[in-house]
Amino acid sequence: MILPVVAYGHPVLRKVCEDISADYAGLEKLIADMWDTVYNSNGVGIAAPQINRPIRLFLIDTDQIVKDFDDEDKRKYPNEVPIKQVFINARKIEETGDAWPYNEGCLSIPKVREDIQRQPIVRLRYLDENFQEQEGVFHGITARVIQHEYDHIEGKLFIDYLSPLKKRLIKKKLDDISAGKVKVDYRMIFPK
Repeated sequence: MILPVVAYGHPVLRKVCEDISADYAGLEKLIADMWDTVYNSNGVGIAAPQINRPIRLFLIDTDQIVKDFDDEDKRKYPNEVPIKQVFINARKIEETGDAWPYNEGCLSIPKVREDIQRQPIVRLRYLDENFQEQEGVFHGITARVIQHEYDHIEGKLFIDYLSPLKKRLIKKKLDDISAGKVKVDYRMIFPK
């Protein structure tokens, strides 16, 4: 089932999310619904707060990004391998490397894209969808997508990395999103 995406300004997007246990009610269906939602909205990842659940759950599928690489991207990221993964109760261990810019967007902040600086390597400890403990090191575009979704479960948004000037320049767009004055091809929940 395709779920509505929570829009910028909704308080759930600013909550530090709670861990869940293997007996979380309806978890398997929730994960399936999140996959349906991210694919329906042409996203590459989605976190539970974006579907109005303040829990430490996100998923990513970087296949479309890698498929859409142009020649320059292929030269920049020659070893990029797409992954499809569920992350439960994730904890960031470290980020390393020299930060680099990449143009990011967010399903909860449609029609806004900005260059965001992030480090190229992230190490996480997490549970997979079978509640098996995992630790992984992720690089490049995959690391970036993970960092973006991880921020959601920490109550952060990609626009938090912008300078005060950039934030002022996009304020009207953000206000319009919060007010429901945005057209997208997927359902959204707007703040009351």
